[in-house]
Amino acid sequence: MTTPISFPLQGPATSSAHEYLSRTTRTYPPPHQSDLLKAIRTALRGSDTESISTIQSTSFLDEEEPQTVDELTWNAHTVVLSQGGVMRKKWNFEEEGQAIQWACIGWLEQIMPANPATSHFSGHYSSSDDPPPRRPGPDERPTFGPFAQVHQNSVPDLGKLTRVSAVFVFLRSIGRIFLKNGLEYTFALPFIVRKAWPLSPHGVLIQRVLEPSEFREAEVTGDAVLPTIFSVTSPFSEAGTVGLTTGIIGGLRGEGTPSLKDEDENCTKPLKSVAPTEMVVWTSHRGPASKDDVLVTVDVETNQLSVWRYVYIKPKDTPVPLGQIRAGVSTKKRQSLADVERRRSSAMFSDIRHQMSPTLRPREQSPTPQFGSFPDLPPFSALPGMPPALSTTTMASLVTGESSQRSGPIKGRRNSLTRNDLSVTMDRMVLGGRFDGDLGLLPIEHGRMKAAYWMERIYTQNLTTDDAQSWRSISVALFDDRYDGVSSRSLIAICLPHSQCAFLLSLAPSPDNTLKAIPLTHIPAISVTSLRATRENVWDLLIVKPDHKLAIIMHGTQELPIQLGCLQRSTSIADDNSMQVDSNTPSSVDHGPIVAVHSGHSSTVTVTFKDGWKERVTIDLVPHDPLISQCMQILSLILPSDYIFALHTMFLQRWSASGRPTANGADFAQFSDTFFSCFLLPYGACPVDDRPWSMLGLSPSHDRFIDDPALRGLEMPPTAPPKNSVISPAEKRKPHFLMAPALWALHALGENLRLIIDQYQSLIRLVPLICGVAQGVRPEWVDYWKRLCPDAALPWPSPATTEIEFVDDRLPVWPPDISAILYGRISNPEWQVPWDTQEVAVRFGIAPAYTYGQLDPLSALQHLTSIYKCLADKSVPQIQKRAENAMFLMVNANLSHEFLSRLPIGIAAPLREAARTCQLAPPGDWPLAAYRAIGRNDLAASADDAPDLLFSDGYKSVQEFINPTRPRPTVGEIVNQARAAASVEVEAVTGVELDLADFTDIRFGQDRRLEEVARMLCSSKIPNINWIERPELNEHDQTKEHQNLVLRIAERTLALPFGRAMFTFGSVPTVIREAYTIPKVEYSIRLQPMNVIVTPEPGKTPPTESLSWGDFHNGVAAGLRISPFSAGVESSWIAFNKPSELTPEHAGFLFGLGLTGHLKEMLTWHTFGYLTPKHDLTSIGVLLGLSAANIGSGNTHVTKLLAVHTPALLPTPTVDLNVSLMTQAAGLAGVGLLYLGTKNRRMAEVCLNQISRRDLVQPDLSNEHREAYTYSAALAFGMILLGKGSSVPADMTLISRLTTLIHGSVGMLSQRGSQPPFDINLTSPSATIALGLMYLRTERQDIADILIIPDTIIALNRIQPSFVLLRTIARSLILWDAVAPTAEWLISQLPATVREAFDAHGKGKAIDDALELAYYNILAGCCFVVGLKYAGTAREAAYMMIIRYFDLFTRLVYSAGPHFDHKIKRSAYRDGLNLISISLSMVMAGTGEITCFRRLRYAYGMYQQSMYNQQSKYGVHMTTHMSIGLLFLGGGRFTLGTSDAAIACMVAAFFPRTHSVSSDNKSYLQALRHLWVLAVEPRCLIARDVDSTEVVYLPVKITMKEGKETGHTQLISPTLIPDLDKLLSIRVDTPRYWPFYLDTENLPRHRQSLLRSQTLFVKRRTAFLSYTEDPRGSRSLFVRSGASAGDSATLDFPQSTDTKIHPAGDLGEFITSFSNDVLFLAFADHFSRETELEEERLFQAYCHATLLDSILQDKPQTLQTHLTLFLYRTMSSKSRYFHLRLQDLRFAADFYSKIYDRRFSGRTENNPRMPLVRDSTVAGALHALDQQLDVIRKTPQFIAVLGQYARGEAITETQPDVTHSLAWYLLRNGVPVSTILVILKGLARDAHAQCIGLASPEGTDDSISLDLGIKEVLHGAGTKMTTALGSGWSVRSLDEIINAWKIGV
Repeated sequence: MTTPISFPLQGPATSSAHEYLSRTTRTYPPPHQSDLLKAIRTALRGSDTESISTIQSTSFLDEEEPQTVDELTWNAHTVVLSQGGVMRKKWNFEEEGQAIQWACIGWLEQIMPANPATSHFSGHYSSSDDPPPRRPGPDERPTFGPFAQVHQNSVPDLGKLTRVSAVFVFLRSIGRIFLKNGLEYTFALPFIVRKAWPLSPHGVLIQRVLEPSEFREAEVTGDAVLPTIFSVTSPFSEAGTVGLTTGIIGGLRGEGTPSLKDEDENCTKPLKSVAPTEMVVWTSHRGPASKDDVLVTVDVETNQLSVWRYVYIKPKDTPVPLGQIRAGVSTKKRQSLADVERRRSSAMFSDIRHQMSPTLRPREQSPTPQFGSFPDLPPFSALPGMPPALSTTTMASLVTGESSQRSGPIKGRRNSLTRNDLSVTMDRMVLGGRFDGDLGLLPIEHGRMKAAYWMERIYTQNLTTDDAQSWRSISVALFDDRYDGVSSRSLIAICLPHSQCAFLLSLAPSPDNTLKAIPLTHIPAISVTSLRATRENVWDLLIVKPDHKLAIIMHGTQELPIQLGCLQRSTSIADDNSMQVDSNTPSSVDHGPIVAVHSGHSSTVTVTFKDGWKERVTIDLVPHDPLISQCMQILSLILPSDYIFALHTMFLQRWSASGRPTANGADFAQFSDTFFSCFLLPYGACPVDDRPWSMLGLSPSHDRFIDDPALRGLEMPPTAPPKNSVISPAEKRKPHFLMAPALWALHALGENLRLIIDQYQSLIRLVPLICGVAQGVRPEWVDYWKRLCPDAALPWPSPATTEIEFVDDRLPVWPPDISAILYGRISNPEWQVPWDTQEVAVRFGIAPAYTYGQLDPLSALQHLTSIYKCLADKSVPQIQKRAENAMFLMVNANLSHEFLSRLPIGIAAPLREAARTCQLAPPGDWPLAAYRAIGRNDLAASADDAPDLLFSDGYKSVQEFINPTRPRPTVGEIVNQARAAASVEVEAVTGVELDLADFTDIRFGQDRRLEEVARMLCSSKIPNINWIERPELNEHDQTKEHQNLVLRIAERTLALPFGRAMFTFGSVPTVIREAYTIPKVEYSIRLQPMNVIVTPEPGKTPPTESLSWGDFHNGVAAGLRISPFSAGVESSWIAFNKPSELTPEHAGFLFGLGLTGHLKEMLTWHTFGYLTPKHDLTSIGVLLGLSAANIGSGNTHVTKLLAVHTPALLPTPTVDLNVSLMTQAAGLAGVGLLYLGTKNRRMAEVCLNQISRRDLVQPDLSNEHREAYTYSAALAFGMILLGKGSSVPADMTLISRLTTLIHGSVGMLSQRGSQPPFDINLTSPSATIALGLMYLRTERQDIADILIIPDTIIALNRIQPSFVLLRTIARSLILWDAVAPTAEWLISQLPATVREAFDAHGKGKAIDDALELAYYNILAGCCFVVGLKYAGTAREAAYMMIIRYFDLFTRLVYSAGPHFDHKIKRSAYRDGLNLISISLSMVMAGTGEITCFRRLRYAYGMYQQSMYNQQSKYGVHMTTHMSIGLLFLGGGRFTLGTSDAAIACMVAAFFPRTHSVSSDNKSYLQALRHLWVLAVEPRCLIARDVDSTEVVYLPVKITMKEGKETGHTQLISPTLIPDLDKLLSIRVDTPRYWPFYLDTENLPRHRQSLLRSQTLFVKRRTAFLSYTEDPRGSRSLFVRSGASAGDSATLDFPQSTDTKIHPAGDLGEFITSFSNDVLFLAFADHFSRETELEEERLFQAYCHATLLDSILQDKPQTLQTHLTLFLYRTMSSKSRYFHLRLQDLRFAADFYSKIYDRRFSGRTENNPRMPLVRDSTVAGALHALDQQLDVIRKTPQFIAVLGQYARGEAITETQPDVTHSLAWYLLRNGVPVSTILVILKGLARDAHAQCIGLASPEGTDDSISLDLGIKEVLHGAGTKMTTALGSGWSVRSLDEIINAWKIGV
């Protein structure tokens, strides 16, 4: 009879929440209730529910956090959430006026947006409802550049689905969900909830109350009873019916995707539901007990119990049930019931307050919108497809919330639900909505009920009537979830208390991938529950037997009896040390026998006694020592189940009998004793000396301090001999037949522990057990372990004492040695690894128990074996590829750097070398974790998906704190800042702040050009003007001159925002939650040297319209400061910044946000507040901004907005919209942007018609902006058909019309007296540019010929000179490929007559003005086209060509000439210079080139009136400022692209039409000047140090392709790179940084990374300084340490040296300059300090050399290796781990000396590299130990012991020192085991005797030669039969063994 294991009770099972509720619940005496009152309450509450007056609780054990258990406790109105008995949260629902029906904890799936500011829905203009942008065909040129394509194709990050823990509370008519993250939801319940259970993966299962009256009603109507089981998976949808299926395939244990066996049937028939009479008893959710999803129900009608499998399938993946089945008779019958029992409204809409939306607080209700009056709307039943049961509900009542409950208090809400309410709602829930007639009005998809959960019946059991009636008391538990040798299965126990029986089922997968329930057995029980009792990873079953005793069902169906004892509550006053335990009940009260058990937390359960008293008890039999669990796990993989159960049970009983001790390894000692007893192994305890001095040797303190060098000089207590090691000969018996596999298993575990340094302590404790098993089975294995752990066993095994008949021949003589196996594998790829624990049981013919499942305790061994296989894979000849495969395997196995650091240095050496190989040349397509594993976090950062903005976000590196590059603020500066902050002195925003110091300091060096640009373009500060004082003027005249000067400067100030917008573009990375400040515009000036501020007089300021447009552009500049990638710009933020009255500044701000794409975030209803007031500038800003934000998308919402502001888009274009012509022009331009490149014929026709709009032919006051309107229409037409012109008839019709608009028609001249159809002076330039854009890059010569440039003086005089300029531009746009920055191409653009006339003019002949004007216009047009083609390239040829003509035109402009014709020419020169200066900046955009800047700076300073035409002064300023801004675009971070879209936007922005004043929009719409934003590309390549996050200089090699030619160039980042479509690769190849290769042509990830962030993260080598700190490389560590040649010698043979005279003697001080690695800093601080002690000086010198070596070669991973080698070199031979470390050192020495050069160095592939650790360093450490061994091997005592061992005699010497020395000798020299030596000795003697004296060839007389031959054979045979690394059995040791043999003779 097995003795029960006793556990104490731990007190009453009452939680703090239960106590709180019991004390706060108001109790009243029960009043007398009449039968009528009882019936009413039963109808409201439900007859089949729990009493609401009781306190109930439920717990939830999370599979992800098994250590925490959440408990929910509630009464009628209060819910309390507890964790670990501590109350965490409380909710009260008394104000709801409803009682709590049930509550539970579960999961809810939520979408967590990665960036909440970028979440989109249908209210945004970027709604996903619109079709995606048109994709170009394979042979079609893309319209947009690569950066714009990435932006357009990017999918909004809607977040990822995550499971959130939630509390579900079900009231009578509503449900509440409280999420752990703070969100709350409310949803309606159309029924009363009986109970709810959490489901996996998320959601809850609810069962409604089933009334008996429903059966009677169903009989009357002939309908089936409505379903009772539903699931809630989302607060935004109704509870869904759980579907019934015939089979669920796949998805077992949460793996794979499940599917339904009857999928087709569910697609064609209505949804089936579970029978309503099925009462849910219990459901599972994936927890630590099991991963199976099952539930148990009882059908009370048929007395049948069912086990179901449930599965979650996303509703969108579920077939939609048919909704077109006509209701027929059943609907009419239910309608008749509705006539009897009329209701006021459907229950579904009974309460508008509880919307399906998150609420902020439990008491706060969602606001009810106040709608206006609605007309009489028809009832819902009149709508097609709606059930007639909704006849009394109208749409108006729903919209207005019209009901009697709306205005009343919450408690007065109607809470009754009629049967008709339920039936109608359930119809919708079950069938997903039934429709009659057509489907004209479909309900919203979220309202339709589809099944999210499906159930399959997998087992049924007939019950007795009594069992079925008592179904509430049935208990169910899942347990023993593990792999059993066949499949992964779990057991389920279902206990029937009335029958006092529990039947066990096995839930296992079947061959068809479904779950099957297989009956196992019946056991007597009255209650069951699962708990973690005996195993860490497998739960057991706790049962209460009919005799009220407890037992644990473990190992399947094995039983372990337990008993409970009372908790000792001492009442003795004398015992002062006893703990007083509070209790509600005295311990002497007898509560009767145990009747039930309930699950608690992990090992804690609640037991219920007969009188209802509950107590807690913890049944935890899991050993705390992991070594015991590892032994049990490995044995369960080898031994049969009955032996494992016997061993486990015996151990638990013995361990419990002794009080379950854990101190000082007592539990493992108990396990060892149990193992020996279980398998009848003879063992004897060593005699114990009870003296205190000897007892000290048994303590763990002795083990801990035995190796302490500080105690070496003291006398130490004797080390106790190992336990279970003294065996008397009389006790020897034949070992158990299972000892051989058990020995193999324990040996494998020992080998696994050998691989982990921090497991050496466990290995020392395990070896005595291994040796105890091996002594009788295979004594040679004892010898193996005694060499590694000499103290493990006494005495040495000897052949003389071995019982031959007991030896098990199934085991090899010498055990498998993991060191030798791994070494042999990488040394010789042909070596097969004989280590597979899965085959051991098969080899021994055993069916393993798999008690712990497939839990493998040999994980380290398995991982290393597979990695070493990769390193020696002979099918992969390349060293690099083998290393990559090994590293990839490590990453996939989640083996991090910590795993390597736990390995011995020898075993880890090949892995570290493989990582080093990959580190030097990593592949380009690895995952991020792989890069981090090899120490290349620079590549990991580059491959990361998180975009890197060009800001450090306040992060400072370690180096910045230790050695700051900038002076720290002084105390005075800090005080001043604090004083300014206290006085609320906010520094005014100037609008030119870049806040990019870390970038600009590197980009433009230390010069002041950026400060100069900021000064020039700043419009918010008073400018300084040098003024020559004129004493001859009186005060009045002087004041007049000052005012004139102020007005001239004001014109310049009004044009400054154009350039400032470009200069500061994208400089604000994130917006703050405050009002965005737009800088003011300052019109005052400060005259120097008088230092007088002059302010414009009130009446002399520029006109209001001029100021308005200046403010508009100022707002645009402020808006463009916000980066296109900024987060936080959402509609609420935009609305927050809206002024009370619309202003031009805010209009421009909106336009700026639109240009950067942020207006996509604007909600549609926010737009109307901007457009309704008809504020022209605001309308222009919003329309153009929305169009630019949705460029090329054809967004329908934006199209509608444009249409109502553009009559041309309306059906009746003549309608008067009260919209100015300027706003209409903006609307047309918006159409062009919105439909850019889409080839939308309808929009193109509209725009073409508007070029020749009839009401604009004659100028008048109403159409003063007609020219701007015409240009807008033409540009819009060209953008829509951008580059899409072809030869199809439709396009030829367009060409015909355009030709007419350009050149006019014959009919126009003949129709005298009638109004011409159009004004050719308006249409010709517009149509010209439209045609050029339409046929952009098409190379159509026939189209270009339409735009012929007149070549005669007469023809030239007929057209304006500017027409020639536009025709030149348009022709070149068409013939794009011919454009070249050469003189030849430019000359070819000149007509022959113009060219010849100018050649003659150069010889002194006069030239006609028409020819001269044409010449200069053609030159300007050619320069502009060259600027377009080479925009952003900084191409030298284009730069030289344009700057030549820039200087030419500058001289012409400043030439004096009083005549009128000279003024005309100078105006043409001025216009040409404007265009050329823009062209120059286009080519050099973003470069900040200093020569260009000097020229533009000179032009900026020419503000005197005499230098330019009075009528175009504003246009000159605008052009100059735009040129300066382009040159420093975005502070040097951006440039211009050359895609089709970019060219069109640049043509529109830099269109050659100058404005006379700031309010001039007559000739061209000023707002279009900002469209350059759409041509901007962030092509500035930035190198950032991944450790310090600093921007650094970096030489890069660029490979690009131009046409068919490939070119290479070398640049220094930060720099602008070529167009990404031409870029092939970027290579970082500099000795200062780790190599990096960005292959943008072949690796999409590299291209996407560059498109995303333009940042190269680089990692600096530790021996170098950055180029900023050391430009010439003269301060590198190689230079500092070049004179030191003794560092490597110091590592090989440490010796004390004077480090003060070392070239790098101050390493500790200047190391901070070379490395940011904290490891180096700490190492230098702790180990490289100077000291006076000789031993410490030696160590300091060694650490100094180690640190220098690691930094020079950038290998911080070798620091630990070198320290370990120093430890090995100096460790004591008496150390417990000495021999383990010696074996590790042997492995490392043999690897580096014999394998590395051959298989790891790359020498065979002509790519050699140095090892991480030199072989001489490892060999030096081994040589130091060999010198100590040489001393020992000469002592007589050692020689005698060695002789006994060699001759197989029993070793009589038992001194520990001698034992240690012998083990050291045998291990170091690879000596075969004594048994082999005896055999070799006999063979050698026999061979010598047989061969000596015989004639050749049978023998020889030469005894010396014969002995040499025998010696060679002995050496070869011995080496093969021992642990052979690289060296084998040493020859010197062989000689010593032979000598010992001779002594024995």
